Amino acid sequence: MPDDRSATPSAAAAPVTLVGSGLATGVGSLPGDDPRAATRDVFELLPELPYLPELPGRGPGATMIGRAVALLGLAGHLHADVQPSGWRLVDRAGLDERRALDFLDRDLDALEEAAQGWTGPLKLSMVGPLTAAAGLELNRGEAVLADHGASRDLAEAIADNAAALVAQVRRRVPGAQLLVQVDEPSLPAVRAGQVPTASGFGRLRSVGETTALERLGGVLAAISAAGAFPLVHCCAASPPLDLFVRAGARGVSLDFSLVTNRDDDALGETIEAGVRVFLGAVPSLEPPVPVGVRGLLTPVQARWTRLGFGGDRLAEVVVTPSCGLAGASPSWARAAMKRSRDLARALDDASNDHLVLAEGER
Repeated sequence: MPDDRSATPSAAAAPVTLVGSGLATGVGSLPGDDPRAATRDVFELLPELPYLPELPGRGPGATMIGRAVALLGLAGHLHADVQPSGWRLVDRAGLDERRALDFLDRDLDALEEAAQGWTGPLKLSMVGPLTAAAGLELNRGEAVLADHGASRDLAEAIADNAAALVAQVRRRVPGAQLLVQVDEPSLPAVRAGQVPTASGFGRLRSVGETTALERLGGVLAAISAAGAFPLVHCCAASPPLDLFVRAGARGVSLDFSLVTNRDDDALGETIEAGVRVFLGAVPSLEPPVPVGVRGLLTPVQARWTRLGFGGDRLAEVVVTPSCGLAGASPSWARAAMKRSRDLARALDDASNDHLVLAEGER
């Protein structure tokens, strides 16, 4: 790990704009424990928009919250270690945090090796401030979310983490056009007051919209200031897309299997606002009945038609698996990445077919 862990990127860094059609990427996690093999697979199977994979199968230090702890340590902020109930904030770094940092270091080494000479887009991911506050514990055992001041401090630290992560990767892969995905799977539960207390018998008070906007917006602003493209991922039902957009997200990532008719207005407004949709349209777990690209393409086309968008807008969709692939078999993880790329190309072809038809009609 480089010595200057708190370094930030140049303020003059130009912001990234995601361009192109027929794009596919992953959400974050993969099965296995070999970061070099995982990163090679990503660059092989998702060459238009590769990403830095997470391998939670290695242990607590490599989970979503473990990666957050590593990034907190990377920027020299808060510290945490593993307790029976999960990660808990502590006064100084210990073995668990050092292990999480080692996992991150190995992942970045693997990325640097696989991305030699890379000049295209590259996606990173990190835990968002609301999900981190729900998943990290105070020293008394309650979630950080229970303490307004501690939650605010954590959000500010995560914003600094974003700049530190971008700086690290930019030094290792200087030609990459970086996207940073902020993972907020717990945000709907946080907003609805559904996060359980430490005892399990109660629920923590909900976080108001203004506070959620402020905390998430601070992280997204830090990503933009670092010259990277900010997007938010939420694989829960009814993700608050309007909140993500108002907080500054230029892309939103969601599980297509959980999109219902109730989400039509929010999704349509998000697309109209020019925000790129990362659509989790490929199952993260191998389905009992095989589904081909045509079977995946049809419901996406139907949803876009229902929203009132022509086929020409299909090419704007970035295809992903529905969520992380850590629970999949290695063979399905590879198949899901390849299927995502195939579906993205099919959407692009469908968009081009629509344009040809429209020109003929004129």
